[in-house]
Amino acid sequence: MKIIWLGHSGLRIEIEQAVLLIDPWLDGNPMFPEERRAEVLEGATHVLLTHGHGDHSGSAASIAKECDVPIVGIFDLVTFLQEDQGVQAIGFNKGGTVDLGGAKVTMVNAVHSSSLPGASGPIYAGAEAGFMIAGEGHVIYVSGDTDIMADMGWMAEYHKPDIGILSAGGHFTMDMARAAFAANKFFNFRTIIPYHYRTFPLLEQNADALRAGVMPDVRVIEPEVLEPITF
Repeated sequence: MKIIWLGHSGLRIEIEQAVLLIDPWLDGNPMFPEERRAEVLEGATHVLLTHGHGDHSGSAASIAKECDVPIVGIFDLVTFLQEDQGVQAIGFNKGGTVDLGGAKVTMVNAVHSSSLPGASGPIYAGAEAGFMIAGEGHVIYVSGDTDIMADMGWMAEYHKPDIGILSAGGHFTMDMARAAFAANKFFNFRTIIPYHYRTFPLLEQNADALRAGVMPDVRVIEPEVLEPITF
């Protein structure tokens, strides 16, 4: 299993027979080297979206068309993209689980907002979400953009994720200290990978506070763009 950071909140997760591109914002992402786009898209089987904001969904339709794969996410958002952009879509909702190439992907709650840009203002894009992704003996919690929430308690108890990919840049989501608090209070992670940071100056630029705040037996991996983390 490989987890590859695409910068900001973009991920490529190779698990079971699936290659999942999660929030793959490539066009305009200052952290992503455009000349390596083909490498990221190679073998992709699905595009997953946590919510509608442009720094998450902005490249989704073009990638889905280029790779001839479906966009997977909350029903309202993906069916809108299906009708508006002519892409394939697999819509589901919180509590639902879909089998994507042998990986079991369950949509879970997040606390944020979700919209698409429109000519007269924001367009409704369903609700924000995270994912629990189970396969190859692991459960990965991809938090999506979120703050700490009490739902993390039952989510951890029920799904038992051992890998946490946590939004931790602050300003728009949890910061590193809050992510550490959430990890300690609710989860029993073996590994934490922070994301949604370093992209812009107003976001956190390192994971020092996260590493200092979590239990000493938890491994914190600061990802580098396009460098695989293998499990």
